[in-house]
Amino acid sequence: MDLPSSLAWLVDEAAASPGPEPFLAELGRRLLSDGLPLAGGALTLAVPHPIIARRTWLWRAETGGVIEALAFAAAPPVDAGRDWLAGLGPVWEERIGPSQDALMLGWAGIGAGAFAPDNAARLRDVARFAAAPLAALAAREARAALLEAYLGRRSAARVQAGALARGTGETIRAALLCADLRDFTALSQVTEPHAMIATLDAWFDRVAGAVHAFGGEVLKFIGDGVLAIFPVTGASGQMQGDRNACDAALRAVAASRAGMVHLDHVRQAQGLAPLPFGAALHFGEILWGNIGAADRLDFTAIGPAVNLVSRLEGLCKPLGRSVLISGAVAANTKTMLTPLGEHSLRGIADPCAVFTLPEA
Repeated sequence: MDLPSSLAWLVDEAAASPGPEPFLAELGRRLLSDGLPLAGGALTLAVPHPIIARRTWLWRAETGGVIEALAFAAAPPVDAGRDWLAGLGPVWEERIGPSQDALMLGWAGIGAGAFAPDNAARLRDVARFAAAPLAALAAREARAALLEAYLGRRSAARVQAGALARGTGETIRAALLCADLRDFTALSQVTEPHAMIATLDAWFDRVAGAVHAFGGEVLKFIGDGVLAIFPVTGASGQMQGDRNACDAALRAVAASRAGMVHLDHVRQAQGLAPLPFGAALHFGEILWGNIGAADRLDFTAIGPAVNLVSRLEGLCKPLGRSVLISGAVAANTKTMLTPLGEHSLRGIADPCAVFTLPEA
């Protein structure tokens, strides 16, 4: 069967496309080579994500480049694809699938006759042939969005790459952040459950938001606690990589503290009690991988460094500090820190040199 280049590609190769961006770019390029007078294209997917409602990829024929636009669940609905295409020329769109949240594929044409009957018929064929590979692509994107929401970006990538065997993992160097609220049990006893959930969400927003802003990843929410890591990347030498990870963790904990100060002001204006917290930073090697039962796994970090940062966080209340920093982090940063001496930590053989941020 002699098919145009675009349709042959959709049948034979498109399902293996690594993502929506290369899919749209290649399909647009092939439609141009088939003689369609196009100025641009747009592909929109709905995604199961707590923040993002839809993702739209926008292709410009003149450059071949693709950019992404996001529609957020809490924002008024927008049609980024149609709006963008309308700025390029007359618009032709086709919904792929029966659902209102289904895929949308659209094109902007050049000239008033861009979508004359012959061209419109060809684009309808493209939409029909694109249904199967786009369904597979949408399923992959949905799976990735769900895994990232529940596991974090790096851990999700590892799981999707097939790192599923129990007991497997890799040893990495990372700065670790461990934080939790003070007197959470007492607070939960006198707070209505829905209000308690809102309180926890506000607390986690301040900590996790800062962690993600500075390149870290939240591994775990445990009750009112957070465990996050800032892995050393291979982009620089080990010494600089260690320093970058520690500096990122320090900036994140400082931002978390500033966020909590603001939150306490808001709560006090509402007649609510402030939320005291403790946070600790440490640096070292961790085993990052799968642990758990045969049929229920957890992708997390374990090792002496995780134990130490947890014990160090428990020292915040006795020392009357909201942030404590280990000597291992202090040795890998030029940030000015206040020394608090050496302290014994429960279950840790050697005393730990402890520091804090100024006024923490």
